[in-house]
Amino acid sequence: MNPSQPASRCLKRILLTGAAGGLGKVLRETTRPFAEVLRLSDIAAMAPAAGPHEEVIPCDLADKAAVDALVQGVDAILHFGGISVERPFEEILEANIRGVFNLYEAARRHDVKRVVFASSNHVIGFYRQDQRLDAASPRRPDGYYGLSKSFGEDMASFYYDRYGIETVSIRIGSSFPEPQNRRMMSTWLSYDDLTQLIEKSLFTPDVGHTLVYGMSDNREVWWDNHLASHLGYRPKDSSEPFRAKVESQPAPAADDPVAVYQGGAFVAAGPFD
Repeated sequence: MNPSQPASRCLKRILLTGAAGGLGKVLRETTRPFAEVLRLSDIAAMAPAAGPHEEVIPCDLADKAAVDALVQGVDAILHFGGISVERPFEEILEANIRGVFNLYEAARRHDVKRVVFASSNHVIGFYRQDQRLDAASPRRPDGYYGLSKSFGEDMASFYYDRYGIETVSIRIGSSFPEPQNRRMMSTWLSYDDLTQLIEKSLFTPDVGHTLVYGMSDNREVWWDNHLASHLGYRPKDSSEPFRAKVESQPAPAADDPVAVYQGGAFVAAGPFD
């Protein structure tokens, strides 16, 4: 999506957490049309400095008071902050579990009614790649990171049922400029498709708590999004143009986790003691 194109709808202020991360840097550009002001936050340094229609506010998600101040005055939250790889539980606890609790509590206090939560395919990572899933499939997290995203989805469900805060939880597959390996041929999500999915998540009415798998229109997929059809998400891109490049790489062994499980190498990460 071209950031210079006007969005069909526009909010006054959107908060983007994790704005210094890999996807955060992309979304800083592509989600500009969705708000008059984009409030950017991360614990890491952000460059460049705040531009027109931007606010840069550093924040540790584990700091409840700081998160409360961060959320004040926003209309919607794109929550992409936290640790995005498998790490020891103590690290995951602060950024991803305490952090998402602080964020939803702040949303409750400041009457924010829409959250887009960056969940992950690692919520269901222990399923085999020959199994097809939808949003009703039981979760099978593949590590502490996946557990934290599972917790975040439960937070989203609870805060909708209890307080009416609507969330779209996007179980992001693999969002990179192009798929990097055979597994990503199924899980790849282009930046343009991610941006479209965020737009649908922000502006579709009555989403309650919706789970949607973040994937492009790939040829061989493991996930079925029929339970999120009300979002109207129609991916435009596909991993197929990259097939020859990816398949020129040596194939993993048949029993390698990257060839067996939907979560790939995450199922074998750790222990960390």
